[in-house]
Amino acid sequence: MKSIRNILFYTITIGAFSALLYFFIRQGQTLEKADLLANNPASTASSWDQFTDTFSHNLTHPLATLLLQIITIILVARIFGWICKSIGQPTVIGEIAAGIFLGPSLLGMYFPEFSTFLFPTQSLGNLQFLSQVGLILFMFIIGMELDLKVLKTKAQEAVVISHASIILPFALGVGLAFYLYQQFAPDGISFLSFSLFIGIALSITAFPVLARIVQERGLSRTKLGMMVITCAATDDITAWCILAAVIAIVKAGDFVSSIYTILLAAAYVLFMLKVLKPILKRLGDHYSYREGLTKPVVGLFFLVLIFSSYCTEVIGIHALFGAFMAGVIMPANQSFRNLFIEKVEDVSMVLLLPLFFVFTGLRTQIGLLNDPYLWQITGLIILLATTGKFIGSAVAARFVNQSWRDSLIIGSLMNTRGLMELVVLNIGYDIGVLSPEIFAMMVIMALATTCMTGPALDLIDRFLPENKSEALETAIEESRFSILIAFASPQGGRKMMRIAYHFIQKQLQSHHITALHLSPSSYLNQVNTEEYQRETFRPITEEAASLGATLATVLKPSQDIEHDIIETANGGDYDMLMIGIGRNVFEGTFLGKILGFTSRMINRERLFDTITGKEKLFHSGVFDERTTHIIKTVKIPVGILIENKLERVDNIFVPIFSPDDKVLFQFVRKLVLHENVKLTIMDPTNAASQSPDIQAELDAINGLGNDRVTLYNENVLEKDFLLEKDVMIISLESWKKAVESHSLWLSHCPSVLIVRG
Repeated sequence: MKSIRNILFYTITIGAFSALLYFFIRQGQTLEKADLLANNPASTASSWDQFTDTFSHNLTHPLATLLLQIITIILVARIFGWICKSIGQPTVIGEIAAGIFLGPSLLGMYFPEFSTFLFPTQSLGNLQFLSQVGLILFMFIIGMELDLKVLKTKAQEAVVISHASIILPFALGVGLAFYLYQQFAPDGISFLSFSLFIGIALSITAFPVLARIVQERGLSRTKLGMMVITCAATDDITAWCILAAVIAIVKAGDFVSSIYTILLAAAYVLFMLKVLKPILKRLGDHYSYREGLTKPVVGLFFLVLIFSSYCTEVIGIHALFGAFMAGVIMPANQSFRNLFIEKVEDVSMVLLLPLFFVFTGLRTQIGLLNDPYLWQITGLIILLATTGKFIGSAVAARFVNQSWRDSLIIGSLMNTRGLMELVVLNIGYDIGVLSPEIFAMMVIMALATTCMTGPALDLIDRFLPENKSEALETAIEESRFSILIAFASPQGGRKMMRIAYHFIQKQLQSHHITALHLSPSSYLNQVNTEEYQRETFRPITEEAASLGATLATVLKPSQDIEHDIIETANGGDYDMLMIGIGRNVFEGTFLGKILGFTSRMINRERLFDTITGKEKLFHSGVFDERTTHIIKTVKIPVGILIENKLERVDNIFVPIFSPDDKVLFQFVRKLVLHENVKLTIMDPTNAASQSPDIQAELDAINGLGNDRVTLYNENVLEKDFLLEKDVMIISLESWKKAVESHSLWLSHCPSVLIVRG
């Protein structure tokens, strides 16, 4: 009855007000002037013509054009980035290549009409300003990624190497400018301005790309990795200071006039470091938790960013330097920086920064290099840029007592230019220092020097392999039994550590545990991974210390966690992989529903996946697709932990349901060697009588464990019995059968380690 009243009221209300609207519109039309229709030709056109005219106008509206450009740019950048990643190159190379592809060098040359429609000249201003916003956010993140404490601890060697890697290519760049000035310098640009800019363009290092390569190569926790990252950070700061001075000189016209700009810039830097930084530190310490970063607080820090960018733009040293400086003075509290970077990074890196790549590509006219001589000049630029960076860094590294191998690696990594080079080149293009031809040559140089980094490192590894005696100092020695724990949740890692400890003998150096944490990442990485790694591994290292176990920790960036777990497990000297697939899965309704405590069966339940740190789906009570793929693909035994309030691992229960379960005994034998472990084995199907191997294993275990081993030949799977146990170890096949048959005893299970042999 109530629903009928609601429908009746709705119908009357809509009808009455529709009639009223119709009346007002009809009466209003009589007020129109008679000559309005005569002066409006569109009113006499057909409805279809009016529609096509309106649609055409909407299609070419500046906002519609900009949105279509963004869609195209993101799609093409992702495709090219994936291609480069698949061939072992940094993703940023693909995004830069996507910009060149969409620019006049390819799309504009072969599909000029489509290029004109997609990137009309009048729309480039909007694209440029939006890309500048992306760059400001990007440079803000770069500033926050720098850890000045790291620079202080390794300052001496880093300053020597980084400044040598700047001064040599800078000098070569100035010498190159002497050769190029008359032919390629734009009109009205002095030799001083042109030469200084060529020098800075050859001496820049792409810190974000370098940090990404260091982490991908597993060098971030080594002395070499920390050294090269510190060098790159020092290089970044020095290069940006020089760039600010160069821009001031270029805009002022001569060095004397630029003194005023440089003095203003120095006053700005002092204000940021001495006045604003302490204030922000107090705010950051107070709001360093996720809930504390409310909209007003975030707005305040963004206001600092915009104010800083505005100041440097007005002073005359470019807004990007202000954004970089704003990032540097942000609170040093690592948790605050991590939270703030999370808020900014995705919008900057995924949405706005690709616009900058494409805008750079639209400016890059490779077709201008239509003469062999121009390509010779391009080759000369690449040669001098590579020689200056590589030799300057390598010789300086060798001078501060680095080995030749490490010196060459440092030289190769410091030669990486990537995105930072494009930022510098676009600044030079905007202020009129670089001609279109030089700009195109320099973009090609940035691509070439970044692309050669990976192959150069491979060649060094091939011809100067790592000294094994030195590697043994930091590597884990080969072992007869080694367990790899792959975890995302630190507390999940702690629980897996408790079980893994019982599979090793701490008195044997050949038995050890490795904890692996894979962190989703982009090509932008934090400089100081030490604090992040320390916090991530703190629970598991504390657990290892309390148990007296030896633990190695491995932190790696990953864009495909499932694939990297498989590669690590199969590629290392491990005898078992342990993963976690659930947290408190026995609470709530999961097994209750699956076992028939309700009248209908639920086939899929959401659980928390401790491999990826994301919510996952269990299918038919077994495993999700990723876990199933890991189980099938990993070549070594796999232990899958379903944790249920696991506090101790003293009372362990092992059910044997078939002769195939003999795979469990290679692990059971290790458990018995721990004196605090009480082991209960249940053999309700009398599998021991069917398999001499199982019987032999039971006899051996009884001999080792004496009164700590209990054997049941009957089914004791009752609630009180199961609740007394800490962990149940069961084979994968037996677990599947139990779940598929909706065995009632599953609802009372303790934590479960499912073993695939």
